[in-house]
Amino acid sequence: MSFEEYAALARQLSAQHRAGEQHAAAESARRRDLHAAVDYLQQRLNAQGQRLDQLGRAIGVDQPAPAPTPSFTAPGTGDGETAGAAGAPGRAGVGAYPQLPAGEARLALPTAVSPAGGGVPAQRAVAADPAVELELARRMADEADRHGQQAELLAQRPPLLPTWSPLARAVAVYAGCGAAAGVLVLMLVLASGVGLVDGFTLGAWICAGLPAVAFFGGYLVLGRWGRPAMVAGTPPRYLPLGFLICFLVVPMAYCAYLLMVRGLR
Repeated sequence: MSFEEYAALARQLSAQHRAGEQHAAAESARRRDLHAAVDYLQQRLNAQGQRLDQLGRAIGVDQPAPAPTPSFTAPGTGDGETAGAAGAPGRAGVGAYPQLPAGEARLALPTAVSPAGGGVPAQRAVAADPAVELELARRMADEADRHGQQAELLAQRPPLLPTWSPLARAVAVYAGCGAAAGVLVLMLVLASGVGLVDGFTLGAWICAGLPAVAFFGGYLVLGRWGRPAMVAGTPPRYLPLGFLICFLVVPMAYCAYLLMVRGLR
């Protein structure tokens, strides 16, 4: 071998060595990025699980027994680490690819077939790309965050008139209870007309009894169906306003009845 041939071979080996080092450095950087993405995704999943538990407790849903959280790890680095959901399809404990029973697993494995046998060997499954699997998992986590935010917004609204403001809701509830009490006033007036109720009892119910019933009814309705699930404490019930509404609506209903009777005469 001449000196020129030896020098050319040395340059070729040096170039291959540098290419190998560059490839190893790029592969190491890719694995570090995968590990960082997996750790971030794991933290997001843990936070989502805790938030879902809080939502369940807020709306009174019985919490089931906690399931084991799947552990996401980057593809195998050669030191015994597992590849997780992205790189180990069929591995036990990985939620994305459920494990087949022993009999089905044996049937699913390709068997070696000799060329003379005339059979066609089964095609092996293509290995999943970890980066693609992590991107799909990230998109699903984003979708879960979006649905979680929508659930939180719904949980911050009360069951009764959810799109109304607290003040408008309180006015509607107290006015509705006062109107219901006004119907009872009309029934008492009719009963008084036929002699079933005396004048003192009718006046007591109109001035105090039915307005108080309407006020406490509205107070209880707002406390039961006017409280959002995710709001701590009790929302304002506007007690002075409710008292004023109820103690005005009921006598006004009686006055309206008297005006109607006089107008018909």
